[in-house]
Amino acid sequence: MSSTIEAAEAVPALVEGAARPASRRLPRPTLVLSLLIVAFFVVAALVPALLTSRSPVAIDLADALRAPSLSHPMGTDQSGRDVYTRVVYGARQSLLIGLGATAIGLSLALLLGTLAGLGPRLVDGVVNRFLEVAFAFPVLLLALLLVAVFGASVSTEIVAVGVGIAPGYARMVRGQVLAVKGSGYVEAAHALGHSFGRVTRRHILPNALRPLVVVGTMGVGQSIVWASGLAFLGLGVAPPASEWGAMLDAGRSYVTHAWWLEVMPGLAIVAFTMAVTTIGRYVQLRLEGGLDR
Repeated sequence: MSSTIEAAEAVPALVEGAARPASRRLPRPTLVLSLLIVAFFVVAALVPALLTSRSPVAIDLADALRAPSLSHPMGTDQSGRDVYTRVVYGARQSLLIGLGATAIGLSLALLLGTLAGLGPRLVDGVVNRFLEVAFAFPVLLLALLLVAVFGASVSTEIVAVGVGIAPGYARMVRGQVLAVKGSGYVEAAHALGHSFGRVTRRHILPNALRPLVVVGTMGVGQSIVWASGLAFLGLGVAPPASEWGAMLDAGRSYVTHAWWLEVMPGLAIVAFTMAVTTIGRYVQLRLEGGLDR
């Protein structure tokens, strides 16, 4: 009888575990690996000399276009420079572009989304029309315009990517603000006589902007991918910079007989982007209460 009771008590737990979506159970080894990858590139950005003793601009024509080996784990480029060293030193500019562009995008999104969500209907309509026009304006054309005016540089990439990703974030902020604005606890706060400013500060903004923590984490990787694409088209940092997108641009002429010039910087971009996306997904599940504590 006792074994029957224990089995019956175990059924709800089994059903609950089976009903939980697989996407909400993030493997811990994947999270640990993602944290290690991000930590590696953060160290590379802050103190690259800890990870390599070579110079990213040291030219050795005798070692030009060497395939990956023990002495050069990622090979060498057309000037004999060590690709691994250049990937390590390029992390600083690449992460700077990702963080800077995400900061600009989120700042513009906060301004426009909050203005549309909390403002009168006329303001909401004007902001929505502006966002629709911004969506129709490709990031590439914006980058071409900025490069023509200011020249190719890290700051140009940051502004171009940041402005380009802002409309999507702004719509997300607007939707969150409108959803929280119409919730029951906000209406109750108004009924209790709280001022509009106090309700906005204490209830609307904290709850509406919480998802931006996750968006900001994932946006860093997305911004690096955008910036690398622009640099690959020649709209980014000029050579001999070791920024990852610039390395892709410099190596595309040799891709048929020196594949590592494209693959190695590309792997760095993919690894960092997937790592920060995984961490962002984990943060999202923790905020939603979808992971076991």
